[in-house]
Amino acid sequence: MVEQVVILPGAEHDIDEAYDWYEQRHPGLGNGFLRCVDACIFSIQRNPELHAFAFENYRRALVRRFPYAVFYEYSQQTETVVIYSVFHCSQDPSKWRRRLP
Repeated sequence: MVEQVVILPGAEHDIDEAYDWYEQRHPGLGNGFLRCVDACIFSIQRNPELHAFAFENYRRALVRRFPYAVFYEYSQQTETVVIYSVFHCSQDPSKWRRRLP
């Protein structure tokens, strides 16, 4: 299990925006979204190599029940996961790629 998970500000912003959108549509749905994102991140933390590569060294994990994907990078050397984006799957993929270093 990976000890360190870093969620970058852009990914935090993605989560906040999605939470607000779901909460406006149906009170309580935003909390459901947060629980599913947390479960996805915990899954990544437990087994970071489980998910397929989406682009170069960056992997993609899908969020259950919601059309979102978590894009992250795992470093075996430092045992760290860095989350770059929590991305709505219908958006232009170049949006999350621009966040990569």
